[in-house]
Amino acid sequence: MDSPYSTPPPRIVAADLARWILHQDDDIVVVDKPGWVVCHPSKDGPWSSLVGALREYLGAPVLHLVSRLDRETSGVVVVAKHVTAAQRYQMAMQWRRSDKIYLAILTGELRQAQDVDASIARDTVGPVAVKRRIAVAGEPGSEKATTRFEPLAVANGLTLARVAPLTGRTHQIRLHAAHLGHALAGDKLYGADPSLYLDFVTHGWTEKLAAMLPLPRQALHAARLRFHEPGLGDFRAPPPPDLIEFARARMDLDLPALWAKAES
Repeated sequence: MDSPYSTPPPRIVAADLARWILHQDDDIVVVDKPGWVVCHPSKDGPWSSLVGALREYLGAPVLHLVSRLDRETSGVVVVAKHVTAAQRYQMAMQWRRSDKIYLAILTGELRQAQDVDASIARDTVGPVAVKRRIAVAGEPGSEKATTRFEPLAVANGLTLARVAPLTGRTHQIRLHAAHLGHALAGDKLYGADPSLYLDFVTHGWTEKLAAMLPLPRQALHAARLRFHEPGLGDFRAPPPPDLIEFARARMDLDLPALWAKAES
């Protein structure tokens, strides 16, 4: 089945990469990453990942990921061009002198804002090594995690939500959404059937997955990353075309207009 969510994903094209760049200066390059692009370098060559492609495109032997996203999460990614810039931006994030806002489409109808305060631990029992789970109280190795979910529109069994993670744990939004009973639309790992993730890793996007999932990737978009230190920046990525179309077709919503109103 022809899809950018194939295994392995398609190579990045230089002309496309140029269009993804939101901001560039002597210190950083900020990219609006599509949902099918891997952040970290891979064994499949430089044009198979965001960092590898940026190295080739910019002629930079070394780049530093300041922020990163799951392969299927789209939106703002900040990459530093040198170690001094990387340290400055990473320290701002570590000391919570920044905030992130995500756009998400959740399964089910979330009618009021919810804060999820639930620690996260690695799942060492299940068949998928990358999976996380809600931790038992006081569990060794668990990490505190808090996320705020704010519904913007509800329609046809789905919820358009503004999501603010107050901590930055791996898979935090996806896991907390599932913990609420409102997993992200299209989430193969934390949705109703985690075996779909194993099917995807083995076979890519197939007719079987298309019949069981509402869209080929999890409906999560990093829409804004704002730094509170002077000069570090405030970066925004507009809603992506696939989620705009999904919201129109499945929820009868004008996603760009709704999102612009929510962020005004």
